[in-house]
Amino acid sequence: QVQLVESGGGLVQPGGSLTLSCAASGFTFSVYTMTWFRQAPGKERELVATITAWPRTNYADSVKGRFTISRDNAKNTVYLQMSSLKPEDTAVYYCNTNHGGTLYWGKGTLVTVSS
Repeated sequence: QVQLVESGGGLVQPGGSLTLSCAASGFTFSVYTMTWFRQAPGKERELVATITAWPRTNYADSVKGRFTISRDNAKNTVYLQMSSLKPEDTAVYYCNTNHGGTLYWGKGTLVTVSS
């Protein structure tokens, strides 16, 4: 079955950097779009970045120029490189894939940006 496992979260100071990973299994990773979402305390889950199979990328305005999404099809892994982190980036970050309307989610990894 489809499994998505996020890792790489932690505590980082404002202005710092962090790279998240999402290891995928149970499907043909290379042909599917992969997406990172995040959910801050008390807020709704929001889209952060998407990468298609081509690959083509898309970002939320709030992270453009600071975050980079990439994929390694040989490792069935999608990454989110985050830099110039701000306290408002604090959230649980989730990996997602949509297979014909069926959404699959990982359990998330917590990123805390604080001094």
